Amino acid sequence: MEQPNIKITVLCENTVGMPAGLVGEWGLAMLVEAAGKKIMFDTGEQGMVISNAAALGVDLLAVDALVMSHGHYDHAGGMRAFLRYRGRLPVYLHPDFFMPRFSSMPREHYVGVPYRREDLSSLGADFVFSREPVEIAPGVWFSGEVPRKTDFEKGDGALFYFNGDKKVNDLVYDDVSLFCVTRQGILIVSGCAHAGIVNIIEHARQVTGINQVYGIIGGTHLGPVSTAQQEATVEYLRELDLKFLAVNHCTGLPMMAQMSRVFGSKFHFAPAGAAFSLPSENP
Repeated sequence: MEQPNIKITVLCENTVGMPAGLVGEWGLAMLVEAAGKKIMFDTGEQGMVISNAAALGVDLLAVDALVMSHGHYDHAGGMRAFLRYRGRLPVYLHPDFFMPRFSSMPREHYVGVPYRREDLSSLGADFVFSREPVEIAPGVWFSGEVPRKTDFEKGDGALFYFNGDKKVNDLVYDDVSLFCVTRQGILIVSGCAHAGIVNIIEHARQVTGINQVYGIIGGTHLGPVSTAQQEATVEYLRELDLKFLAVNHCTGLPMMAQMSRVFGSKFHFAPAGAAFSLPSENP
């Protein structure tokens, strides 16, 4: 089912884009309004999603569902504050979400979810775990686990988990996105794109049965990866004929600047406070 209009509001991000009493924090949270539903996508790092939403006039009590893109603190750290405020609702996520995980940059430290599953359940999280795609509203898909098929999307070498005493590179298999079907193609809402934005796009085409990609919004994790992956990804995106590209968070400022040059008027910065009504009437 195609959506006549989708509104996305960035509630938390590394930077603030408007003088509205917002606070920036390292992380991401976006409100997706589609198919008559309000879906919170991630919760930021420290719970500033509550005050930022109030400053923007966003009613979090009206949120119908929460989707967690993956189990890192900068996306999950605001879960407790959000659940305390909102109360019981369905929370869609991958089964590996609560896996303990770490990063070696800038030093070895824990980067996983800062709360226990039981704590969040007691605050109202009705967890819906799925490795498979789920249509959570008409034309709005929880991606499920994204197959890793490209040879150049290697992931972030600084991320790891422990298998006994052995460190194992963490490919973040719980990385999920939202796929929204619009009259101009698929709109992809990404948290960090640890699965690789190209892999995510190809999976979106398979899940929705639609080839045309209208746009992408969210983190792309191109900042920490190799130059070869950055270049191959940008070239792939160029060939898509995107109508809309709004990246933030882990994309990194240098990559955002490059994308702005490459994609021109189709590119948008997406800091906290940014709001987009899509598809645009002027593709």
